[in-house]
Amino acid sequence: YSYQQIAETNIQRNMVRDFAYVILGGGVAAGYAALEFSKKGVSHGELCIISDEPVAPYERPALSKGFLHPEAPARLPGFHTCVGANEEKLTPNWYTDHGIELILGTRVVSADTRLKKLLTATGETITYKFLIIATGSRALKLDDVGIIGSNAENVCYLRDLADANKLVNMMRMCTGGTAIVIGGGYIGMECAASLVMNKIKVTMVFPGSYCMGRLFTPKIANYYEDFYKSKGVNFIKGTSLSSLVFNTKGEVIGVKLKDGRYLYANMVVVGIGARPNTSLFEGQLTFENEGIKVNSQMQSSKSSVYAVGDIASFPVKLFGDTRRLEHVDAARKTAKHAVCAIMEPKTTSDFDYLPFFYSRVFSLSWQFYGDNVGEVVHFGDFSGTKFGAYWVNNNRLVGCFLEGGGNEEYVAIAKAIRLKPVVMDLGELERKGVDFVVAVSQKPPLAVRGGSASGIAVAASVAAFAY
Repeated sequence: YSYQQIAETNIQRNMVRDFAYVILGGGVAAGYAALEFSKKGVSHGELCIISDEPVAPYERPALSKGFLHPEAPARLPGFHTCVGANEEKLTPNWYTDHGIELILGTRVVSADTRLKKLLTATGETITYKFLIIATGSRALKLDDVGIIGSNAENVCYLRDLADANKLVNMMRMCTGGTAIVIGGGYIGMECAASLVMNKIKVTMVFPGSYCMGRLFTPKIANYYEDFYKSKGVNFIKGTSLSSLVFNTKGEVIGVKLKDGRYLYANMVVVGIGARPNTSLFEGQLTFENEGIKVNSQMQSSKSSVYAVGDIASFPVKLFGDTRRLEHVDAARKTAKHAVCAIMEPKTTSDFDYLPFFYSRVFSLSWQFYGDNVGEVVHFGDFSGTKFGAYWVNNNRLVGCFLEGGGNEEYVAIAKAIRLKPVVMDLGELERKGVDFVVAVSQKPPLAVRGGSASGIAVAASVAAFAY
């Protein structure tokens, strides 16, 4: 180093920068929070976003969908937030124009919620009056479960833009080859579909007896597995990865399974779950469900600190419990609510969220609203393209899944689940199918007991955006 470089480094290490509002994390939630801050009139220079990614916040679901498609793939700046909810596209210039500072490619190594300050890896100290923690989750790596080889060139994960770029490059190199997908959840299912679209033969391996075990019923899972099989996907269920097999170049050439089988592979895609990024705040904030516990204003046990997205464990008013939901819709909604609570604390009501999940693979598209507990009633044509399931708990409709629905039907489902209507005849649900919730949703709000009318408009907007 020259003396000038050393001097500049020392200056940076001693630099303290003050902001009124700091968003820690640069994912989906950060973008939606920034837009809400701008709507609430945040002044230039008051807000900054600190992210270890080198790009402005973007819609993360695009990575497992459009980004991996072989034709007309999604690329930045096309999927910066907040296009996922039909709002403004927040390009880097947008942040500049609104006086919001993006501190990108920067890792925070320590946080002090008592002194309200953050320390970056470069030695810079950033202070705040209000902090929104939006650090999201990290992909669980093979090393985390005791399997060597996480960083091999042809072992891929999918959590951020760098992961997606690596996966796309590997798919191009392996066209016509074979991929092993480890995991049968969201990432496994969506990546498997994209691999097939890129003309790669796929085998999925997971320990459960059917795919998407946290949400699907066996009957629903069987439909999707049969569809995938029609596309050439092979399923190996009831076992898991034991080890990777390498050649002399350090490339993975196969996998060994715990049931003793060996599978050849040109590439391996791993989707075995995620863990919330909360280590900076352990011992400083109250935790629950492996996340930071917040109240109905997204406020943590420290009044100046809010948590949103994957890491937030918040009260779900509809079901009377506290949950941590790893889904883009929750990230968007919790972020916006936290900003409202900070900027307009006296007029911001309690967060009233309807749990919601969706996915799109191949020509299929499904949405789920509510809770998957209680008795299950399937409906529709499981030999066709439109079917679903209801969940009834304590004689109330609490959840609904629908594949192949239209916008009006998804809006109706969201409204009906909010109302939690009484169901005494399960056979009626099976006979009427989705028409049941359509009829319920068309009743005046006070005609059906059990839900809150205030949340129905919000539920409808959620369904419309998702569609």
